[in-house]
Amino acid sequence: MSTPNNNRNTPFFRWLPWALLAAAVVVAIWLFISTKGASETTWQPPRTPESEKLTPPPVSSTAPAVSSYHDAVARAAQSVVNIYTTQSMAENPYMNDPVLRRFFEYHNGVPSDQGETNLGSGVIVSDDGYIVTNAHVVEKADEIIVGFNDGRKSRATVVGVDPDSDLAVIKVDMKGLTPLAFRESPIQVGDVALAIGNPFGVGQTVTQGIISATGRTGLGVNKFEDFIQTDAAINPGNSGGALVDASGELVGINTVIFSKSGGSMGIGFAIPTALVEQVMTALIKDGRVSRGWLGIEIQSQLRDPTQLETSTGVEVLNVVPNGPAAKSGLKVGDIILSIDGVEMTDANTLVQYVARKPLNTKLNAQVLRGGKTVQVEITLTARPQQEEIPAQPAAFEGDFNNEMGAQDEIREAPTMSDEERLRLREELLQLFEQNGMAQPQQQPTQ
Repeated sequence: MSTPNNNRNTPFFRWLPWALLAAAVVVAIWLFISTKGASETTWQPPRTPESEKLTPPPVSSTAPAVSSYHDAVARAAQSVVNIYTTQSMAENPYMNDPVLRRFFEYHNGVPSDQGETNLGSGVIVSDDGYIVTNAHVVEKADEIIVGFNDGRKSRATVVGVDPDSDLAVIKVDMKGLTPLAFRESPIQVGDVALAIGNPFGVGQTVTQGIISATGRTGLGVNKFEDFIQTDAAINPGNSGGALVDASGELVGINTVIFSKSGGSMGIGFAIPTALVEQVMTALIKDGRVSRGWLGIEIQSQLRDPTQLETSTGVEVLNVVPNGPAAKSGLKVGDIILSIDGVEMTDANTLVQYVARKPLNTKLNAQVLRGGKTVQVEITLTARPQQEEIPAQPAAFEGDFNNEMGAQDEIREAPTMSDEERLRLREELLQLFEQNGMAQPQQQPTQ
């Protein structure tokens, strides 16, 4: 007859504690992985639920004209915000001289100590306060105030800025916001486009046009360009605002205009959502954008518009030592015809293609070398932070004004030497005496 102590010495009871310990370890690991995955910061572009999508009007020769875009505007407008930035202005160093101060005040008025206030727009992309706008809207801003469609206002902080694409992410400490859904299918030339923003600070405004072109590059505005062109009126203050389709879904971020007058001339450009999504995801997750890099200097093949034959490809002018291209065997004088089967029609096409690839991606390049075609495999690495990319020539002539101010950039005048300042001071004193103006009194020095 067995006793209880003998039963506990059976193999089952001897292995039971170890089995329970193993099960506890497995559960602990599972809980750790689940908690870690849930806590990591991720961002996905908002999408319109299938049940809420607006049905576009049928396309046919007899279809009635659309009489209103009210539903699309009502959906999108609640997600577009006004952005007001303040930047402190340094005092003119010559204002301490009473003679020069009198001259400046006579011609320019009394200087203000309140700083410079700029206008812009932005788009809500998450319900917990993330907003996308242009980098130049928040550049050098000391304070950022966001005005919402319902009248509320809030201060914002900068999450990340990517000057190369002119995109930035800011965040307000608010919950329950309404993000604007991103369009999933590619926009097409001829589609209706609605631009929403705060032009000239008059308040939220909607303008209507069409998509004039897609894939615009080589404008010389940003390092990485892939613009949507539209004739919807975009004016100063629209920077960072939304370009939406007829269903009220986001297709681009309004960025820049072509203008000789400072106002809309029917040629505006927006950054497409594909690029916005890539940059925003990186800024929200890492605070910066890492792009693939080949380590070469390039130029497009010279083209003669009078010739029927077209020459495509990108010529390699220089190879950075120890860079990805150098390690792969790419040489100066090589002509890159295609990458991964995609034809490289010009330098801008190559730059945009490579910049959108993640690090450590292997690219298969078809290269023309000495009249023969060879295949070169290149592994991308991170683009150096201080790498300077030669500016590409503009696609056509004209002043591409950053429509935040729709004016040429104001450059600081060079500082005068002491000799030049004294000479100017004497000339001003003589001018004051000739015009019978009282000479300013020299302030005592401390």
